[in-house]
Amino acid sequence: MATTLCFPSYSLSRTTNSVQRIPLKPRAVLSSSGYKMGLSYPMKQGQSRLFHELPSGLKMEVITQKAKIPIEDKREKGDRPPLVFIHGSFHAGWCWAEHWLPFFSNHGFDCYALSLLAQGESDSPADKVAGTLQTHAADIAHFIKTEITSPAILLGHSFGGLIVQYYIASTRNRDIVDKNSHPEL
Repeated sequence: MATTLCFPSYSLSRTTNSVQRIPLKPRAVLSSSGYKMGLSYPMKQGQSRLFHELPSGLKMEVITQKAKIPIEDKREKGDRPPLVFIHGSFHAGWCWAEHWLPFFSNHGFDCYALSLLAQGESDSPADKVAGTLQTHAADIAHFIKTEITSPAILLGHSFGGLIVQYYIASTRNRDIVDKNSHPEL
């Protein structure tokens, strides 16, 4: 069983009608366990959704959008590292997919927006807690190690930024961090 939460949308402009219908739009769906907030995100043109299987057997949602290289841009696609986006608390990959994946893919970057466990369309663990800083970083590390072929740039917002910092601080391959810690501009 799922519960749909609806919040009214109010117009800031004044109307003369005494009776105004307020459209209700579902914002989130709580699963029967009550621990997962999900929002079905409709894919934009060029986007796809895949599910990365973690060592635990749970599946993590990944929204992808491949690079579109402008003809006038002389730089090769191989020069552009893939971008991996990590959302903050109570969000999912859709928060990056709405605007940032189209923007960066139009500028020649392969983009991957991950949904942490129990967020978006990702599976929920049996525990009441979806994961810790360490387990989320390990999930991201597994995705990068198995799915990304070249060193990636990680972008995190809010709690996602903390996860990215932990991942970078915990990485065993210090040569990558020391030699090329930022993209060429």
